[in-house]
Amino acid sequence: MLPSTVLDDARPETAKEAANSRENVADLPGGAFFEGQWQTTGMNLEVRDPEDSFLVGRVCTSTSEDVKRAIRHIYRHLQIQDWPLRARREALEKAVELLGEQSAQFAAIIAAESSKTITEAEREVRRCRETLRLSAVAGEELAGETLGFEDSLAAGNKIGWYSRKPVGIVAAITPFNDPLNLVAHKLGPALIGGNGVVLKPSARTPLSGLALVQLLLEAGVPSGRIAAIVAGEGVSEALVTDERVDLISFTGGPATADRIAAAAGAKKILSELGGNNVTIVCADADPQAAAAAIVPGAFGVAGQNCLSVQRVYVHISLFEKVLERVVEGTKALKTGPKLDRATDVGPLISEAEARRVEEWVAEATAAGATLHAGGKRRGAYYEPTVLTDVPSKCRVIRDEVFGPVVSILPFIEVQDAIYAANNTEYGLQAGVFSQSIDQALAIADKLHVGAVVINETSDIRIDSMPFGGFKKSGVGREGVRHALREMTEPKNIIINLGEPPR
Repeated sequence: MLPSTVLDDARPETAKEAANSRENVADLPGGAFFEGQWQTTGMNLEVRDPEDSFLVGRVCTSTSEDVKRAIRHIYRHLQIQDWPLRARREALEKAVELLGEQSAQFAAIIAAESSKTITEAEREVRRCRETLRLSAVAGEELAGETLGFEDSLAAGNKIGWYSRKPVGIVAAITPFNDPLNLVAHKLGPALIGGNGVVLKPSARTPLSGLALVQLLLEAGVPSGRIAAIVAGEGVSEALVTDERVDLISFTGGPATADRIAAAAGAKKILSELGGNNVTIVCADADPQAAAAAIVPGAFGVAGQNCLSVQRVYVHISLFEKVLERVVEGTKALKTGPKLDRATDVGPLISEAEARRVEEWVAEATAAGATLHAGGKRRGAYYEPTVLTDVPSKCRVIRDEVFGPVVSILPFIEVQDAIYAANNTEYGLQAGVFSQSIDQALAIADKLHVGAVVINETSDIRIDSMPFGGFKKSGVGREGVRHALREMTEPKNIIINLGEPPR
């Protein structure tokens, strides 16, 4: 169980009861964790529910010196204390078990501090368990293989092998939109690989990540292997520039990634930077199936998802049918309180973000776009919005909206849809609807993205797959085994057997 400081002493038994205990969800043992202990000095950074600004909790405002202390402690621990693979696997397996027992509490934390409805929060907890489970079994990736010297002129009478070893210290920087599972996608591979890790969760949604750190400690992760610092002046720069940090794993926006890369210098950087995702609906597609997938794909988590469906290109023969069904499905969605299980779409992460989306839609309609559904804001809420006739210069087409807005656009020739799909700075994922597997595969081959989902939208992530994209969508790949390879390096052992017997 989590300590009483996480969900008070009431310990609700169901997700609904836990969600209704919002006042208690964030009473963590401290507002940062480093040097093997929870820190409680400077607990003045407020975490508020974006729905109504309810004060969920407070975390520490840390300093650059705190970052140095955290890194120094982990660096020393890595030098003096072994943590064998078996123990790492067992700790992650225990974490899966504990998270199952505490799933209602964790869902309540996610729903309280983020934009997610309670149903979406529960789904994220289940995915987090899967990510940690995949991390626990990924240790076999570290085994390596023997080195084939027999056919090498320079090898002489030598034998050898390689295994994968930890890079050292990983800086894990995570966003607000998946405050638990995206943390697990960085901590799980880093820890099974034998690294130390400093987590910097989003200051908007830090409580889920801090709760996961506490759970990992309870599960057996040594306190010298992990730290968590949320925010403070100079904290980010101190973390990414410290020469003892060997790898930075960042999920966020391209502008922030550019600043990290410029500051960090010659470091290994993994980055997942979002998308402007397309779904193509071909002339032979099932319009009802396509529309039924587009609606949740566009509006889940209020569109604040790097995989959200943002642009839909529909063959002109099906355009009116698909549009009609998408509009009908969109208007049927309920926008409202996150803890109401009838709610489909909750608030954006802040009223400022809702105002930004409102501004982008207004720009599009002023430029000639037609509004078919939504288009209204109430505080941090923005109604799911469907647009057509959107000029390509508009930001809802050109940039990542990261809000509940989808644009439906017709095409005549498939090559035109492919060109339009690729005509963006992003290249994360795409969806293609077609009853012809030949046509679907031909389109998939031409799309410059990290994944193409056939007869589904872009809004699919299987936690075991290599995840990432082309262009400004990122560098490297996540997905547990693939992240583990990035967070370790091959180390050769070579034995000189001397002169062969004569």
